[in-house]
Amino acid sequence: MDETAFARLIWDMKYRLKRPDGTPVDNSVEDSWFRIAEALSAVEVGGKRVRQTWSRKFAAALADYRFLPAGRIWAGAGTQRSVTLFNCFVMGQLPDDLNGLFEHLREAALTMQQGGGIGYDFSTIRPRGAPVSGVGADASGPVSFMDVWDSMCATIMSAGTRRGAMMATLRCDHPDIEEFIHAKQQKGRLTNFNMSVTVTDAFMAAVEEDRPWDLVFEGHSYRSLRARDLWDQIMRATYDYAEPGVIFIDRINARNNLSYCETIAATNPCGEQPLPPYGACLLGSINLAALVRDPFTAKARLDEAALEKLVPIVVRMLDNVIDVSRFPLREQEREAKAKRRIGLGVTGLADAFIQCRARYGSPESIDLMKRWFTRIRDQAYLASADIAAEKGSFPLFDQEAFLAGENIRNLPDKVRKVIAKKGIRNALVTSIAPTGTISLVAGNVSSGIEPVFAFCHHRRVLLPNGEAEEHEVVNHAYALFREKFGEETALPDYFVDAQSLAPEDHLKIQAVAQDYIDSSISKTINLPEETSFTAFKDIYSEAYRLGCKGCTTYRPNPVTGAVLSTKPEPVKQAGLLPVITQQERGDIVHLTQPLDRPEALEGRTYKLKWPESDHAIYITLNDLIEGGRRRPFEVFINSKNMEHYAWTVALTRMISAVFRRGGDVAFVVEELKAVFDPRGGYWLGGKYVPSLLAAIGGVIEQHMIEIGFLTAEGGSMLTEQAEKRIALERGEIGDRPPGRQCPRCLSPGLIHQEGCDTCPSCGWSKCS
Repeated sequence: MDETAFARLIWDMKYRLKRPDGTPVDNSVEDSWFRIAEALSAVEVGGKRVRQTWSRKFAAALADYRFLPAGRIWAGAGTQRSVTLFNCFVMGQLPDDLNGLFEHLREAALTMQQGGGIGYDFSTIRPRGAPVSGVGADASGPVSFMDVWDSMCATIMSAGTRRGAMMATLRCDHPDIEEFIHAKQQKGRLTNFNMSVTVTDAFMAAVEEDRPWDLVFEGHSYRSLRARDLWDQIMRATYDYAEPGVIFIDRINARNNLSYCETIAATNPCGEQPLPPYGACLLGSINLAALVRDPFTAKARLDEAALEKLVPIVVRMLDNVIDVSRFPLREQEREAKAKRRIGLGVTGLADAFIQCRARYGSPESIDLMKRWFTRIRDQAYLASADIAAEKGSFPLFDQEAFLAGENIRNLPDKVRKVIAKKGIRNALVTSIAPTGTISLVAGNVSSGIEPVFAFCHHRRVLLPNGEAEEHEVVNHAYALFREKFGEETALPDYFVDAQSLAPEDHLKIQAVAQDYIDSSISKTINLPEETSFTAFKDIYSEAYRLGCKGCTTYRPNPVTGAVLSTKPEPVKQAGLLPVITQQERGDIVHLTQPLDRPEALEGRTYKLKWPESDHAIYITLNDLIEGGRRRPFEVFINSKNMEHYAWTVALTRMISAVFRRGGDVAFVVEELKAVFDPRGGYWLGGKYVPSLLAAIGGVIEQHMIEIGFLTAEGGSMLTEQAEKRIALERGEIGDRPPGRQCPRCLSPGLIHQEGCDTCPSCGWSKCS
């Protein structure tokens, strides 16, 4: 497979091993492959010659991008860095007490510091208003503690370049389920979380039969409502805001190979790995597009012989990662080694379909997928059994219970007989993970089992020096077709992208794939904006009927933005922007002069009592009248406590400088409120405040609301001219809303793919 300049750039920025001064250690992608292969062969027994043999086999599997280990393996294997090679974890079960909760917060911070995403089930926390014995107080509920985790994630993220990823789940029968469903509808709240409702079979039956549904906690029923009303709330929130997702938790547990020794309540951030407490996901994907022979011809086919030779090698590679990797917590290491879960999946499925002249979702594509996935599944189980004969089965292997599992009963008899004879090394072997960045490195093949998102588009990449480069990114199958047939040849009808597919095409692929997958699947069903609410709900009902373990959709709308949008040229209007100039480089806007300060300003002073401080803190905000409305112009922070003197002076000078530049300065509040003190925060006014800076941000927010600069929901109340100015700065004036902005490059048009927000311009992903 050809290496493009863009692919090489992504490899250089994310996966290339370099010394602390930036000097490359990996001089080529091949060097990275050899580094990974040598690291993963180091645990093989039998001497140097055996290790060298496996190292060569592992490197050959990686060659030509035939096998793509997950990003943590690419970036960390063989580097001697104190990082984990596991992409994601589900953390321990949350206790319903304050001390225990903050101990788990510490564990989450340590895990994210080493590069692991995390998932949590918050259903074990008592609902809002429940009594807290011994202190004479009422509980604040699980959603309030999600705010604490969100602040922690923002802090850990700010210390590194890899954004933290978190999943929060809550059971459909928890008394606070309605608050959970609507939590992210408040602007700027829980932005570091993906959220999913864990839905039970009993609830789906109650929805079908239009029965009442009890909300309970620890056996106590708090209230009841119609199941259909609750289902409609979930669906409406997902329809309008793209969250929460839906996880069919009973199905996950019933089809778990380890149902005899564990119960699952949560998943990793992208949903492809349902995991028990302290479970870890170890991922790698076979690139099906690299195995197609004679593409676009009548003889086009997947090289199944090569596939069957490849699978055993990569199963062994992933199994070795368990012994090579570091783990943030001892509990995670014990869990991983007791069950030896791996998640072998695929990527480039849509490209393979195109090269074999099969339209995504067509009967021909379904037949091909069944054939290919059968070989992957069967060979993966046989390979794991062979390793068990050599190295031993996973420690918690119970032959009778394991062979009785639903997934194992569906295996061919010959495979079951081998497992019965040899045992099994890995409790679960297959999963379909998102492969966005590693698929880009492999020549921009389609990600996971998703359709091709776009055959050709432009991405802007932010370089380490802060400069931006724009690259044309061309889909692998499309590039091969153009190379073979020329630019003038019309594309055949099997060239389809995510926007041109019907929902049932997505569902058929996901449901059929799930029949061959032990764990779960990261998959997003892209829907047109005009999809009716009734049709939208039917998709989730059909996903449940077809046997899917979860469902994630994305429908562009005025709140979440378009699935794919281009940035319109700014409208040029003379005199509209008297103090703004735009740089040629990137989209950075600079204000050339601050607003003038009158001799006298009106303001208000607020008293803040922080528990750690012996003296109150006084915050004065002065306002400027602009366009007939008040806007914050400067801030002063004073206290008798000299401990805070230096940083409060610095803070007032910086915030005042921002205020005096004009425009929408509401982001100052969001930034301050996101600051997390690792020593812990305090409960003020019935709400957890993660730091003194966050408390100051809350005071500034209160003032902005009181003067009418912010609405109570957090929206800015700007003058018409100011609104136009801000829209012009962001390139948002055009015929249609541009969609949400990327938090890294600020481009509009975030997309939601494989359960993650992703930027088509710079490649930023919430989950990577």
